[in-house]
Amino acid sequence: MQTTSHLLMIRPVNFSFNQETAENNTFQLGADDEDAQAKALKEFEDFVQLLLDNDIDVTVVNDTPLPYTPDSIFPNNWISFHERGTICLYPMFALNRRQERKPQLIKSLKAKFNTSTVVDFTHHEKNNRFLEGTGSLVLDRGFKIAYACLSPRTDIDVLDEFCRSMKFLPVAFEAFDESGKAIYHTNVMMCVAEQYVVICLESITNLQQRESVISAINMTAKKIISIDMKQMNHFAGNMLQVQNRKEKKFLIMSSQAYQSLSAQQIKELKKYNAILHSPLDAIEANGGGSARCMIAEVFL
Repeated sequence: MQTTSHLLMIRPVNFSFNQETAENNTFQLGADDEDAQAKALKEFEDFVQLLLDNDIDVTVVNDTPLPYTPDSIFPNNWISFHERGTICLYPMFALNRRQERKPQLIKSLKAKFNTSTVVDFTHHEKNNRFLEGTGSLVLDRGFKIAYACLSPRTDIDVLDEFCRSMKFLPVAFEAFDESGKAIYHTNVMMCVAEQYVVICLESITNLQQRESVISAINMTAKKIISIDMKQMNHFAGNMLQVQNRKEKKFLIMSSQAYQSLSAQQIKELKKYNAILHSPLDAIEANGGGSARCMIAEVFL
């Protein structure tokens, strides 16, 4: 199953520009915004309401003021949920992001959902090896493929361990922005849906690696919908396909991402699902993440 109607989102209390993550996240613009928390909270609530209005099940958990976790709005980086009651916990690059794995939050999730197994990869932090959940991993759950662009946040050895543990096939590659810097998370340059893949192929500059990724996608018979570098920079790769309680499918994204798409791309995407978008400008500028990053899919 590629899509779910059950989503987890974390309501922020201390959202702000995170200097620790800015080291290798070029999507953070360094906005000097004293009202970042208030703006982000408004964007968060409007986004959640949009999902609820379309009959998508959203579990919202309130963050706590302490410990200080400015990026808690992006839970998909530290936890993922899988079928048969499995939860995965991931090693995080930034010290203050590791604090997002709050024991009381994990306890509350276990109480709400049927969980049986916790697969914990966080010990790799001691050796400075990281794999930041479904930021680092873009999963084709139906075909058991884990796409991952390698970066300081995505270590090849931890990727291999995840794939062995969860029985996925790794498809690793390198992807770069226009200045030649490694793209920090795979989910800003590609999105895997049930019948298609949105991907910025030009960011994969090694032609052999690019062909390897295309070959893996072709093996699944999914349509490739290509976006360019400029669209990727507007978070057009940071999308997620979900379904509502009636199994109607939606592609969700930010309004910035939607507005960057061409009429032809929108027409192509609407062949497969409706599109939902919401303004996330403050979250994108300060956090360097967008709609997909704000959602942990629950497949328990």
